[in-house]
Amino acid sequence: MSTTSLPVPDRAARLREALLAAEFTVDGLLDLLGAAAYAALARSETVPALRATRGASRLDTLVRLFLLQDAVPAERARDALPLDEALADGWLVADAAGETAGGGAGGGAVRATVDVRPYGGPGGEDWFIVSDLGCAVGGAAGASGRGEGVVLGVGGASTTLAGLTVRTPAGSVLDLGTGSGIQALHASQHATRVTATDLNPRALAFARLTLALSGAPEAELLEGSLFDPVGDRTYDLIVSNPPFVISPAGPDTAGARRTYRDGGMAGDDLCRTLVQRVGDHLEDGGFAHFLANWEHVEGEEWEDRLRSWVPRGCDAWIVQREVQDVTQYAELWLRDSGEHDSGDAERYARLYGAWLDEFDARGTRAVGFGWITLRKSGATRPSIVVEDWPHPVEQPLGETVRAHFARQDYLRTHDDAALLAGRFTLAPEVVQEQVGLPGAEDPEHVVLRQHRGMRRATEVDTVGAGFAGVCDGTLSAGRILDAIAQLVDEDPVALRDRTPESIRLLVGEGYLEPVADQ
Repeated sequence: MSTTSLPVPDRAARLREALLAAEFTVDGLLDLLGAAAYAALARSETVPALRATRGASRLDTLVRLFLLQDAVPAERARDALPLDEALADGWLVADAAGETAGGGAGGGAVRATVDVRPYGGPGGEDWFIVSDLGCAVGGAAGASGRGEGVVLGVGGASTTLAGLTVRTPAGSVLDLGTGSGIQALHASQHATRVTATDLNPRALAFARLTLALSGAPEAELLEGSLFDPVGDRTYDLIVSNPPFVISPAGPDTAGARRTYRDGGMAGDDLCRTLVQRVGDHLEDGGFAHFLANWEHVEGEEWEDRLRSWVPRGCDAWIVQREVQDVTQYAELWLRDSGEHDSGDAERYARLYGAWLDEFDARGTRAVGFGWITLRKSGATRPSIVVEDWPHPVEQPLGETVRAHFARQDYLRTHDDAALLAGRFTLAPEVVQEQVGLPGAEDPEHVVLRQHRGMRRATEVDTVGAGFAGVCDGTLSAGRILDAIAQLVDEDPVALRDRTPESIRLLVGEGYLEPVADQ
């Protein structure tokens, strides 16, 4: 982690103009580096990018400075950006090593003090994420060997949360645990007021730089843990990629802890506390989105544990995306902190053992990772959907998430009679697949499959397939079932009695869309 003070954002607009003029953007990087070298950067592999930036263009210079942390001759830097201002404001410093990538003398070379990574906004915006040196490109190396207060840039978790978030106009948004400010940056596009909090004051400074260099409105930046900095204030939207890693406590593990990932509470208590308290800080109809880890504890169903976290008056959709056994989990985060390759085998074994001792003491057999979305509905019969879904999905999912909760509202307010009186359309991304032996007269299985959003696949019977196939919004569900009953020679009353459960499933999972009552 750099020991220099962080840059000041006062003249960030001038630096932004220079970066854009040199095409230091996502598209510019793809054109310069090519897809393979650009993807390698996301894995913290820099050799392909070094080979691609051996020229002397302004873009070559900026990539060397801000993404590869290389020293460049001062005159090349002056050609690419307002050098005197960048030095005075702390974005760059004179290089003391004496050598540069271009072979120049030390007195004529400069280095970046922070990572600056181009980042494309959802509407094509050219944004920049500012983070600690070496932490912009993410990848498996994580924050290996860095100090406890290191601030990371863009990673897979950041983009996952941004893609999950419902993006409707909001009066107020809270980004809890902002880090380098990525979620606050997204929120600035659809919110009147953005508040960003973090326990780490360096993270707040980086968030300020990210917003300023991206040309985004300023946010209210508050230091503190969980909801403490905002008191009893409420918000239309709350997002958080919290320090959810489940780590052992104690002096032996202190050197392996990181503020950005370790919340300081036992087990998954931080995530549980965050979820349980969020209901008090949501406006009616407001959404909260979290990434989280949770324990799979011996003798408990993990789904029941998570249902118990949901605060009163909130609907919830909880999706488990991955499960690791305790050995895999400990190894992952020991690698993240650099312990795996530290060369100190005795220390590594001691830390590994501390992790397993902690899990044994808590009865933890595995750890789940996934998404938690809450909506403050005020319903007396809340919808709480908990599911395991490790399959590929299509981001962004914000609209899929919004539609999920809208469907829960519909199902909650429509009993079976109202459901049969309702009209539906087949979602446009749904196709039907028939599985069976070649030449067989009838398929063995009929599957409805979504090609967007969650990309679900659900097996249906002949009635279900026929029902979904003719749902075009013109006939009520009951009339469609009556017609099907005639075709299959079944009692229409019996068919009406047994079908609403299947309709609820198809509506709840997004295969069928209710037609609004006229």
